[in-house]
Amino acid sequence: MLKQFVFGITLLLAVTLFAAHSQAQGIDPQQLNTSLDVSSSLSDKPLSFNVTLPPSYFDNPDKRYVVMFDFHPRSQAYLNGMHDWMSHNGDWPWLETIIVTAPDGDKTLGDWKGLAIEERGDTKLLDFMEQALLPAIDTQYRTNGFRIMNGFTGNAGLGLYTLINRPELFNAYFVASPVLSKDFAYVIKDAPKKLAAMKGKPRFLFMSTSDSSFEERQLASFAEMEAIIRTSASSTLDYHIKRFDGTYYMTQPILATAYGIELLFNDYHQVLKADSEISRLGPQAILDHYKYLSEEKYGFEVPATDSLIALAEAEIANGSPEGAEKALAIYLLAVEHYPTSHTAQDALASAYADAEELELAIKHEQLALDNTDHPFWRNKYSERLKKYQASVGGRSSNL
Repeated sequence: MLKQFVFGITLLLAVTLFAAHSQAQGIDPQQLNTSLDVSSSLSDKPLSFNVTLPPSYFDNPDKRYVVMFDFHPRSQAYLNGMHDWMSHNGDWPWLETIIVTAPDGDKTLGDWKGLAIEERGDTKLLDFMEQALLPAIDTQYRTNGFRIMNGFTGNAGLGLYTLINRPELFNAYFVASPVLSKDFAYVIKDAPKKLAAMKGKPRFLFMSTSDSSFEERQLASFAEMEAIIRTSASSTLDYHIKRFDGTYYMTQPILATAYGIELLFNDYHQVLKADSEISRLGPQAILDHYKYLSEEKYGFEVPATDSLIALAEAEIANGSPEGAEKALAIYLLAVEHYPTSHTAQDALASAYADAEELELAIKHEQLALDNTDHPFWRNKYSERLKKYQASVGGRSSNL
């Protein structure tokens, strides 16, 4: 009972923080919570979906966003609260996301879900998502093409159903405590062949469950599905399977979402260590890796800047003239590929300063300053710029 009470208070605080954060930015929370009416040839009336936009949506008109979709109407509150907390610190660890949830009690949508579960080969639900829902979201909002499907129990089963039948609809699938028994959506019967045949761009799956009394009757089918994934999935599927044994049933979707987000965006946030397998192959290998992430996994740019800087710093740490030369070459490469990166310009400026090329240090420190509005970095770069300028002045006065 105490755990449930603490969890309830935590969720309430997360939702409250979302509203407070929006108000602090001068945004009416009602502007961020809206609805999207989706028309389809499959239905005689539009279906209205709930949409929550990130707090930065109206402040950054050039920014495009990830989309998360969940069939459960009540997931909107906890997803919004978790997202606001996990994204407000510079998109870390959750990239800012547009969250879309299904209408409550819509008969048409309920009928399509029922047919997907009961009638093998019925595609009305998938057709609606592909032909109407997802295009409507992309048309109405500034999306970046990366989509996550989130689900719990029956909706998690439908997530797996979507993954094996139309994997291209979403880039990532979070499925918590999926219902799979009694031929649910024929997932287990269809999965071996369809997972093996999966091609195209990488897809991500996080599948989880626990040993709570509510999930006991699904554990056998969960184990069967896990075995199918491990033996049949093609290399296209990046899968992660976890048991949260000892935790409460109603906590499962929160745990799955948090773990899924961290795993999904880990290679976006984590800097490659200089002794990593990729970095040991050199700066071009790092660029190739981030090109793969940008063009294949995510579909939007994932900069290699920090990993290039980490490799250069390791070269400098060697303490040899050759290491300093290699580091300077890496910094130049970083600036060549990311000329508007303030961190790359600053790193190059420092390298030039160490080489006593102060005019070049001043040039690139000024570029670092020009490419950021963040008070912390502006203050730091301004101090460095003054230092370099003073050094030039001091050198001139000694001539």
